[in-house]
Amino acid sequence: MSMNTVPERLAALRAAMDANGVDLYLIPVGDPHSSEYLPDHYTSLTYFSGFHGENSNFVVTRDKSALWADGRYFVQAEKEIAGTEIELERMGEPGVPTVEQYCADALPEGGVLGLCGLTASCQLVRSVQKALDAKHGTIKTLNLEDELWTEGRPALPETPAWLLSKEYAGFAPAEKLEQLRAKLKELGCTAQLVGKLDNLAWLLNLRAMDIQCTPYAMAYCYVTGDRAVLFINTRRLGAEAAAELKENGVEIAEYDDILTFLAAETEAQTVLADPASVNYAVYETLRNNPALTVKDEADPLLPMKGVKNETELNHNREAHLRDAVAMVRFQKELEERLAAGEELTELTVDEILHKYRSAQDKFIVESFGTIAAYGGNAAMMHYHATEEDHAKLEKKGFLLVDSGATYMDGTTDITRTYPLGELTEDEKRFYTWTLQCHIDIAKAVWLNYCDGHMLDTIAREPLWQHLINYRCGTGHSVSFVGNVHEGPHALNGRNTTVFQPGMIVTDEPGVYESGVVGIRIENELECYHKADNQYGTFLAFRPLTFVPIATSPVVPGILTKDEIEWLNAYHREVFTKLAPRLTEEERSALVALSQKLLDAFRAETEAFLQTAAIGD
Repeated sequence: MSMNTVPERLAALRAAMDANGVDLYLIPVGDPHSSEYLPDHYTSLTYFSGFHGENSNFVVTRDKSALWADGRYFVQAEKEIAGTEIELERMGEPGVPTVEQYCADALPEGGVLGLCGLTASCQLVRSVQKALDAKHGTIKTLNLEDELWTEGRPALPETPAWLLSKEYAGFAPAEKLEQLRAKLKELGCTAQLVGKLDNLAWLLNLRAMDIQCTPYAMAYCYVTGDRAVLFINTRRLGAEAAAELKENGVEIAEYDDILTFLAAETEAQTVLADPASVNYAVYETLRNNPALTVKDEADPLLPMKGVKNETELNHNREAHLRDAVAMVRFQKELEERLAAGEELTELTVDEILHKYRSAQDKFIVESFGTIAAYGGNAAMMHYHATEEDHAKLEKKGFLLVDSGATYMDGTTDITRTYPLGELTEDEKRFYTWTLQCHIDIAKAVWLNYCDGHMLDTIAREPLWQHLINYRCGTGHSVSFVGNVHEGPHALNGRNTTVFQPGMIVTDEPGVYESGVVGIRIENELECYHKADNQYGTFLAFRPLTFVPIATSPVVPGILTKDEIEWLNAYHREVFTKLAPRLTEEERSALVALSQKLLDAFRAETEAFLQTAAIGD
C-alpha cells in the first residue's frame, strides 16, 4: 500500500498493530541514547505524524491518535497536523492528560501497548506501565518503526569520529575516567553504562557529526573500576583516534554488540544506570544478567560536565567574541541591503549568518538550525523557514534571529530581535518588558543555595506585572563543543539544581503573541563567585555574549535607573571587546549602531571609539 501521507502511514501502523496483537502503539521522540536532537534515522514520530519537534510523544489507538507537544510548539504543531485525525495534547495546560493517563484510559482491560525498547527510555516505559497496571495492561516491545519505515529512510550515521584535544577539553579521557570512577565509588557502584551521547562526548572527548548541528558520535561506553569499553561503529574511528583511546585505557568494540556484551558479562558489578537516559532494551539486558546488580541513579556525568573547568571557560569566552564579530558583520550587511531596497527573506538571514560564522577561525557547524522569524512567525518559538514556506522582510515590525555556532573552542547561542521599521505601541511595550526581564536576571545576585526555579522567577516578574508569561524556561545550560541544550541546571519553574560557579546558562525571556509578534533577547551567562561575607557566599552572572541589543524600540520611562545602568555598562563592554577585532569599515558600522543606543552613553561610546586601538 502507498505510504506517502500521514493517513496512509497510520493505516499501515494500525494493520501492523493488529497483526501483533497490540491495542495501542507509543512512539516517543527518541533514539537509543535519549538524545534531544535525533539522527535523521530515528525521526519516526515525524514520519508517522508530520510533527517536527522535541520532547514529544505520539500514541496511536485502533480508532484515534494523539500528539503531545510542549508550549514551545503549540502553534507549530497545530499547523503541521492540520487536516489529519491527530489530536493535539498541549502539555501542561489545564485538563490535558499526560501520555500515561491517556494510554491508561484508551487501553481496554487486559490490553497490550507496543513500543520500541531501543528508542524509549526505561523511565518512560516504567511510568507508562504503572499507569496501565490498573487495567492489568502489559507492554510488548516491538519495532514497528523499522518494519514499516523502509522506503526513503535515512541510514544510520557513520560520520568520522575524532577526539577533542586536551588543549581545549582541559583533561584527557583517562583523567575523566578516573574522576568518574571516584564518583561511582561515592555512590556505591562499581560500574556504569554510559548511554547519553553528550555525557559520553565529555567523558572521552569523543566527537563526530552523527546528529545535525550536534558534534556527537552514536556510541555507548561501559565503565568499570579497571575497564572502559567503547561501543562504536569501528569503521568510522580513524587510526589516530583509536590509538589515543587505547593509550587512555579505552577498549573498542562494535556498536551493535552492546546488548550481546552486557548479556554475556560474568564479572560481578553494581552497575549505575540512569532510567531517564538508558533505553529500555539496554536496561532490561542489564537487569536480566544475574552477575549484575543494577542501581538506579542520576547520571553523575551530567553535573560533572555542567560545571566548566577553567580551560573550557577560557576557550568559550574567546569563541563568543569571534561569534560576536560575525553577528556584527551580519547586522551590518542586513541593514545595508534593506536600506538599498533589496528584497530579502527569512532564508536570506540564514545565508548571511552562515557566511560570516563559517569564515570564523575554528568554526565547525551551526549549533542548531537558525531561527529567522519575521513578524507573526516569531510567535512560534522554534519556527524554521523553508523554501516552501517563508516570509519576505518588510520595513516594519520585528525580525527575530536565534542562532549560534559550535567552534573547536566553544558553543554559542544568541537571540536578537531587530526592529526593521515602524512598530506598533504594543510591539514597543512587549520589547521593553522583555528587555527588563533579560536585564533583571543578568544582574541578579544571590546566595549559593538558590536553584534554577528560584532564579527563574526573577526574570518573569516584569512580564507578570502585566499578566503576561512565556510557556518555556528562561534559560538552559549549554555544552562545551556540544549540544546547545545540556543540563542539569536551567532557569525554569521545575529545575532544582543549585547554581555553582562555572555553570553556563542562557538568559532568553520573551513575549509570544500567536500570529502577531514574537520577541526574544538572549545572551549566554557565566555563573561566578562574587563575594563571601558574614551572610554567606554570593554568586552572580557575567555575560559571555557581547553583541549590541537594539534600544530604539524601548519605551521611555519603563526601564529603571539600575536597568539603564546595566544596559549602558553592557554596551560599553561590547564596544571595548569588539572594536579592536573589526576593520575600519566595520568599526564605522559599529559607530552607526551606537546611534541607536540610549542617549545616556552615546558620548561615552564615541569617546571610546576615538581612542580605541583598532586592528584589521
